[in-house]
Amino acid sequence: MADRSEGTLTDESAYAVGKRFCSGDESALEEAYERWSPLVYTIAVRATADRSLADDVTQQVFVKAWRSHRRFDPDQRPLPAWLVGITRHALADLAQQRDRDRRLTERLARQEPEAAVHETDTVVDAVVISEGLTQVEQPRRRILELAFFSGLTHAQISQRLELPLGTVKSHIRRGLLQLRDVVEVTDEPS
Repeated sequence: MADRSEGTLTDESAYAVGKRFCSGDESALEEAYERWSPLVYTIAVRATADRSLADDVTQQVFVKAWRSHRRFDPDQRPLPAWLVGITRHALADLAQQRDRDRRLTERLARQEPEAAVHETDTVVDAVVISEGLTQVEQPRRRILELAFFSGLTHAQISQRLELPLGTVKSHIRRGLLQLRDVVEVTDEPS
C-alpha cells in the first residue's frame, strides 16, 4: 500500500476520487469521466484507428467500471490505472470480435458459390441485426451482442456483466422485441 501523505496534490486528488468512486459516490464517477475519459479515448483511438469506435469503447469502459466499483481498491492501485486495465480488456474483446469477423469473411470467400449463398444470407441477417442493434439502448444492446455475436449463454452473460440472470433474460426478451420492431420497419418495401 502506497503512502499517500507524501504524494503530490494530483496523486492525493486521484486517490480521493478513487475512494469516493469505490464507495459508490456518483459524483466521483462524473469526476473520473471528466478527468480520465481522454486517456481511455486516446488508448482506444490508437488501438482502433476509429474515433467512433473509440467513443463506444470509452463508454463501455466507464459503464463496466461503474458496475464493478465495489471491486476497485484505491489502496491497491490508482483509479486511472484500473480504468486503463478495463480499457485493455475491452480492446482485447473488440480484437477478438474483429478476428471472428475476418475469419468468417475469409471462409465465405473460399466457399463454393452455392454454399456461400446460404452463408451470405446469414451474414446479411447478421448485418441487419447489427444495424438494428444500433437502435437498441444499452445495456440491452451489449447483452444482445454478447448473445448473438459472441455466442454466450445467458449465464455467461450474467457472469461477464455482473448482472442477475433474471435481469439478463429480461433484457434479452425485451431487446428482441425492440429489435423485431426495428427490423420489421427496415424490411418494409419502399
